Amino acid sequence: MSVQFATPTLETARLTLRGFRASDAETFVAAFGHDRMQYAGGPMTPKLAWRHFASNIGHWVVRGFGMFIVTAKGSDTPMGIVGHWFPHGWAEREVGWVLFNAEDEGKGYAFEAADACVDHAFGALGWDTAVSYIAPENAGSIKLAERLGATLDPDALLPETTTPCLIYRHPHRRTA
Repeated sequence: MSVQFATPTLETARLTLRGFRASDAETFVAAFGHDRMQYAGGPMTPKLAWRHFASNIGHWVVRGFGMFIVTAKGSDTPMGIVGHWFPHGWAEREVGWVLFNAEDEGKGYAFEAADACVDHAFGALGWDTAVSYIAPENAGSIKLAERLGATLDPDALLPETTTPCLIYRHPHRRTA
C-alpha cells in the first residue's frame, strides 16, 4: 500500500518552510535530544526523537496539515520546525514553533515562520480558530505568541497532557 500526500512549501522574505525529508532526520534527532527542547516534549532519547520525526511526517498524511521544516533561503539545513499540529488528545488545532539552535533566536526567524503559518491556517487551511499551547515558564514563546497578536484564553480547553500549559488564541485573519 502506498500513501500519497503533498506538503506545500511556504516562503517568507528570508525563510523556506518545506516538508520533512529523510535527510533531515539526523539534525532533528540531535536537536530533540538537547535540553533546549524542554518545552517541546524533550529532551528525547534518539529512539523517541526518531519516532517524533516520523510522527511529524505521518501527521501530514492523517490530518492533511502539519509542521514544516524551516530553512534559511538558499540553505537546506533545518533551523527548526514551525506549523500546524493537532495530535490525538489535543483540544484544538495548534500553531507551534521551535528553533533547534540558540544562535538562531532573537533574529525574528520564529516570528517570520509562525506568522506565515498563522496566515496559512486561516487562509489555505480555512481554520476559524487557532491556539498555541505554551509552558507557563517559556517566556520566549509567550512573547512570540503576543507579538503574533495571540492573547491568553483562560476559558480554552486544555489538551490531554501532563505538562501544564497556557493557551494563547490567535485572532482570526482575513487572508487573500
